Amino acid sequence: MSAEQGHVILNVNVLDVGITHDAWRHNGLDRLAFVDTAYFQRIGTIAERGTLDAFFLADGPGLRENPRHKPSRALEPTLILAAVAQVTENLGLIGTLSSTFNDPWELAYRVQSLDVVSGGRAAWNVVTTYSPDVAGNFGLPGLPDRDARYRRAGEFVDVVTALWGTVVGRPDVDHHGEFFSVTGRLPVPASTQGHPLLVQAGGSPAGRELAGRSAHAVFSAELSLSAGIAHHDHVKSVARAAGRDPAHVKILPGLITTIGSTQAEARRRHEETQTSAPDGFPLARLAASLGVAADDLVLDEPLPRSVLDGPPDPRRFTASLGFRESVVRLAADENLTVRELLANLAGGGGHRKVVGTPEQVADTIEHWFRSGAADGFNLMPDRFPDGLEVFVDHVVPILRRRGLFRHEYEASTLRERLAIPLPAPAPVGS
Repeated sequence: MSAEQGHVILNVNVLDVGITHDAWRHNGLDRLAFVDTAYFQRIGTIAERGTLDAFFLADGPGLRENPRHKPSRALEPTLILAAVAQVTENLGLIGTLSSTFNDPWELAYRVQSLDVVSGGRAAWNVVTTYSPDVAGNFGLPGLPDRDARYRRAGEFVDVVTALWGTVVGRPDVDHHGEFFSVTGRLPVPASTQGHPLLVQAGGSPAGRELAGRSAHAVFSAELSLSAGIAHHDHVKSVARAAGRDPAHVKILPGLITTIGSTQAEARRRHEETQTSAPDGFPLARLAASLGVAADDLVLDEPLPRSVLDGPPDPRRFTASLGFRESVVRLAADENLTVRELLANLAGGGGHRKVVGTPEQVADTIEHWFRSGAADGFNLMPDRFPDGLEVFVDHVVPILRRRGLFRHEYEASTLRERLAIPLPAPAPVGS
């Protein structure tokens, strides 16, 4: 058990140049920084200076954003993480890779290799990919429906974990299922932590079941404390029902931060980003996350009843059910108009947002942690690198003074830091 188990877990979710649309303009970054490994290495060194737990990369196997609006992920995730591993010693490395558009043996091989060369710091964030535009990249006429994607994901995770088991002495894999037939083992050795951890991002009912059954950490999207507590308790109960120790599943909501030395300064910084968003883009993004046309939403009226009642057919809903659920719950609980909802979200989807001083950010982290809504957070700074630098230099010291965060790394592997037991070898005689 790690000496760090009682601390808040803090990962940085590196969303290209920041979650805001024109972050690269404000920071004077080169417009091609998002395809420069030195840029990501700089962020990694800032995160390690703050003793953060991990560098987290979101990803989708295709063009995610209109380049006219915002630079988006271009380089392959494990390439970026390998570059960050070169300039860091303790920082965890979490890469998002789709179970719908990858092969389980190749993915297990790639991420295990990263785990070995990084000294036991890697984790795989499992997603099923909900963007229908991606299917054509792989020669498919359309995206498989949600049920099929999650059945495939469950089997995919089982195959990958079985393959990872071969590096710690478990038998060769001999799997024949609905989606995969895999026989054999991985050619790479065990890492310092055995093999990578599993992270899961997805708030649908099927996603929560997969998380409770298999994941070591969950990237959730919750906007209110009560919703966070409910999600935290549900996933832990699924883990318990699956025969797992609930303490071995860490719940990590996204947290968007815009930080200033005063609240007025933070608000000015936040307003800068809002005025620079392309005309109609925030409304279009909200409409897409709700599964409706932008014309169906009236700015100074609440969400239509048809939206509040849920997607007409969850199996064919193409956006994130978890994001949709958190946004609709917030709108209903606080009786927000569409305009007020847009101001609350500000491009952040279904993630909690704090615009304020370092103390206010630390207060939110402490309140959610002590209330049982989160084991930590995936931090989403408004822009890089200064949004992360101000967190490291001003929020981290407050958390340390409150006894909520480490002063230095006490464990070199990600598994130890998250207090996850080493994978067990094969039983004697098997």
